[in-house]
Amino acid sequence: MVMKVEPIFNALEELRRPDSRVILLSAQGARFDQSTAQRLAGEKHLIMISGHYEGVDQRVADHLVDEEISIGDYVLTNGTLAALVVTDAVVRLLPGVLGDAQSAADESFSSGLLEYPHYTRPSEFRGWKVPDVLLGGNHAGIEKWRREQARERTRARRPDLGRNS
Repeated sequence: MVMKVEPIFNALEELRRPDSRVILLSAQGARFDQSTAQRLAGEKHLIMISGHYEGVDQRVADHLVDEEISIGDYVLTNGTLAALVVTDAVVRLLPGVLGDAQSAADESFSSGLLEYPHYTRPSEFRGWKVPDVLLGGNHAGIEKWRREQARERTRARRPDLGRNS
């Protein structure tokens, strides 16, 4: 099943504004990542088109959309879940969405690294201890530990990120 161009064109005629950015969720699109989410968070009006089964008429991609985005190297039965993934990643970067504006800046991929480990209380559970540096109140020491952990975690788990020095 391929979605027809005419209904999509008609919908875009009603929805599109001069400041709209139209995105087609497609396995052939550029891979979605945190930098794409940050760029899209700066757009005024996003319209996402998601195909179903075999996708959409090629004329949609050729003439009606500004860019195609893929959320990964796999295929879904439809693009609705992909659109939700992109929406969630973009919306959480908008001012006021997260309780603390710094939250989005300190997470995995924001600086090219995975995020450092997090711990809660109690400081020891079944013999598993929170690292001592996190318990001492030395904020400079904690920050240094977090940077080192982020680099090491990235090297071990995602060497493909490349910016993990």
